[in-house]
Amino acid sequence: MPKRKTQTERELKSELEFNLTHIDSFAVFTTRVLGSMIFLLTSLVFFAVWISWNLFTAHPFDRFPFPVLDLVVSLFAIILSVTVLINQNRQGHIDKVRSKVDFEVNVRAENEITMMLNMLHEIHQKLGLKTEEDKELEEMKTVTDVKQIHQTIDEQELGKKGE
Repeated sequence: MPKRKTQTERELKSELEFNLTHIDSFAVFTTRVLGSMIFLLTSLVFFAVWISWNLFTAHPFDRFPFPVLDLVVSLFAIILSVTVLINQNRQGHIDKVRSKVDFEVNVRAENEITMMLNMLHEIHQKLGLKTEEDKELEEMKTVTDVKQIHQTIDEQELGKKGE
């Protein structure tokens, strides 16, 4: 039986899906087409037919050293490199959003664990069980200061840029 997704998983997934503009949709489509094995094979066949036609027929339209083919390949290289850059920028944006979501989930989990540790410690005390002073446990029971974490990360980023 397939596992059903919880409401939280559906909400999180929907938050990670971006509103695709027509340009984004075109970029995704172009990347999928240009990055496929079918496209590579089609290009190889196209170049082989072009070269064969112009070498072995009586009426070549692009004589050796194939200046028109050179122009086509150059334009093609420009289109491919721009497509790769667009896809990298888009992927960088997606990664940034995902890392923010991961951070928020981790902070929530940290808060829940801290709350459970406090509750467990209270239960332990109400049952009258002897507890030793544990500095590590006391540190884990403190609430995580998100602002301090952000400040530390910002300082580290500034330090890296200054190097």
